[in-house]
Amino acid sequence: MSEHVTQFDENLIIRMADGDGNAFQEIYQHTSSAVYGFALSILKNKHDAEDVMHDTFLKAYSGAITYKPMGKPLAWILTITRNLCYNKIRAGKVCEEVSEYDSFTAGDNSDITADMIVLEAAMKTLAFEERQIVILHALTGLKHREIADILEVPTGTVLSKYNRAIKKLRSDIEGRGEMI
Repeated sequence: MSEHVTQFDENLIIRMADGDGNAFQEIYQHTSSAVYGFALSILKNKHDAEDVMHDTFLKAYSGAITYKPMGKPLAWILTITRNLCYNKIRAGKVCEEVSEYDSFTAGDNSDITADMIVLEAAMKTLAFEERQIVILHALTGLKHREIADILEVPTGTVLSKYNRAIKKLRSDIEGRGEMI
């Protein structure tokens, strides 16, 4: 597995609270793909995920002054993301589900690989919480207990759902490989 760049020193949040724009930029660079992926896993819509990602960083910036160092700055940011996603869903402001790859269908398809399409289809076979767990683990490198904290479920539940999801993904991808 590749090294994840989502982990960062929580002193960046403290510096951001003091108005350090470089700290904000560094936090964004470390976490934007994880925030976007997590939002996408909940909202299943590229445009809504982008909106929530934007709002997450605004809320993190304005709320940095209240941040209490606990050694888990990424979990703090992803909790903001989760809450904003659920608020959007509760408010009924979520757009229709759109494939991440729909934006490519009208133009150049060279960026789309068969592997991406197969993986997207396989991810759709997962239950909502399984998809979240896999995305959080794959994009952020968070440990299962950290994911359990973010999703507010027991660690054992995260472990079993992760293992079940990986088996489902393998089975689906292998099945699609035989069809090709």
